[in-house]
Amino acid sequence: MRAADADRERTATLLREHHAEGRLTGEEFHERLDAAYAAKTLGDLDALLVDLPAIDLYRLPSAGLRPAPRGTGSWQAGRPSNVARYQGGPVTPRQIGQWAIWAGGSAALFLAWLIVGAVAGGAAWLPWFLLIVIPWAIAVGRRR
Repeated sequence: MRAADADRERTATLLREHHAEGRLTGEEFHERLDAAYAAKTLGDLDALLVDLPAIDLYRLPSAGLRPAPRGTGSWQAGRPSNVARYQGGPVTPRQIGQWAIWAGGSAALFLAWLIVGAVAGGAAWLPWFLLIVIPWAIAVGRRR
């Protein structure tokens, strides 16, 4: 049966894996790779792999790797606004406004905590404002 280009490429991939595992020397690998691309039948391709153990290409670590979905931690630069943000996409004016409100509110709560602590004579030094500021920051950060 005649070999297709996909069959030749599959055999070349198997040969690369065997070479990476150290089963083939560089010279053997290049000879077999040249023969794989010159093969006319499936039998010619099988003869190149007959003395090597079988490898399931779908079980290799690289076969399980997929590109990371958008927003999983890759820096994305080159946007029209030239502002890149971690976890996908540019920062929008709406997000800047939300973070500005959060920063202003956090500063006001911090000042209130300081004033209450000073007036109470140090009895209120428990940082209660963090119970508001941290969940608020998480909520703002999760919004798209």
